[in-house]
Amino acid sequence: MRVAYLGPTGTYSEEAAMRRAPEAELVPRPGISAAVAAVEEGKADEAILPIENSLEGAVTQTLDLLVHSTRLSILAELVLPVHHCLALGTGVRRENAQVVYSHPQALAQCRSYLERRLPSAVRVASLSTADAVRDLLASARPAAAISSERAAAHYGARVSARRIEDAPGNETRFVVLAPRDAPPTGDDRTSVCFDFSEDRAGSLHGALGEFAERGINLMKIESRPDKKSLGRYFFFVDVDGHRTDPELRAALDGLRARVSVFRMLGSYPHVPRR
Repeated sequence: MRVAYLGPTGTYSEEAAMRRAPEAELVPRPGISAAVAAVEEGKADEAILPIENSLEGAVTQTLDLLVHSTRLSILAELVLPVHHCLALGTGVRRENAQVVYSHPQALAQCRSYLERRLPSAVRVASLSTADAVRDLLASARPAAAISSERAAAHYGARVSARRIEDAPGNETRFVVLAPRDAPPTGDDRTSVCFDFSEDRAGSLHGALGEFAERGINLMKIESRPDKKSLGRYFFFVDVDGHRTDPELRAALDGLRARVSVFRMLGSYPHVPRR
């Protein structure tokens, strides 16, 4: 088993990949799209991608990729508790840091901490939380980074503060992409996305009514621009059940008849939330 993930060593994506498949060969890639390409090119069997955070919501790059860039399916999901630390270089004190590096999601998840503790430091986006530690060590200015403790230790930075995220229940949901989705287990979730050919009152209400009429629980709805024109959106929906369940199959057939674009993203075992 080979699992591609957003590298380098020390990212939360790597931790999620290790939890997903402890015995797998891990295949680090420099970006989310590159991790997916590794599966499409036969260099990995699965790709694990962050899709949603409990503090900051959707990871939009992953959503856009599912619509526009890949035909891979969601095979599984995994929820990872995320605890950030503040890492510093040798001889740097927190109050002297002029710049803070991290992935944009991590910077957002620690917004209040940064406003209180490093109000004057410039926030700079890194490709990942692990790259943030490498960026701080290479910085010409006194710098800090938001990362995992593992990344700080791996690259030789000093941990100044732990669990600096703005809420104690910080979690990231990851999805596993593969050439196929999962067989039914009796406790499943199905993800789809769709678009309408025209902006008309009641279109979304009617589409979601296909699930409500059959007593199917809607777990999540998200919208993203269709990248073609202003004010046009794709809708992402997560619902209870497997796509082969008779009631859900009927609802999905009804949904297909109401929309202009329909994409089955996959059915996979449901991971209970806290």
